Amino acid sequence: MKTLAILVLCSLAVICLTSDASTGSQPVSDNPAQEGLFVEREQASTVVRQKRAAAELSLTQLESLREVCEANLACENMMDTSGIIAAYTAYYGPIPF
Repeated sequence: MKTLAILVLCSLAVICLTSDASTGSQPVSDNPAQEGLFVEREQASTVVRQKRAAAELSLTQLESLREVCEANLACENMMDTSGIIAAYTAYYGPIPF
């Protein structure tokens, strides 16, 4: 049983070392499989915030966003085509609630 455990640990170590050696020699930009895998933290939090906001806004909150957006003609036009969440976010930044 001890021999099996040692053999498994050694094989895992060899796999880890060989996989690090093969990917470590290539820069990330040259490897198309890893492009787009990670995003910046600020961009990710913005996307998550927008999705969360779209799912959890009450009618009162949506009306509040609509009133702010109606004061700007360009935002109002975008609101008609893209929706209130996209228009508000494009012109005024992240939704405050």
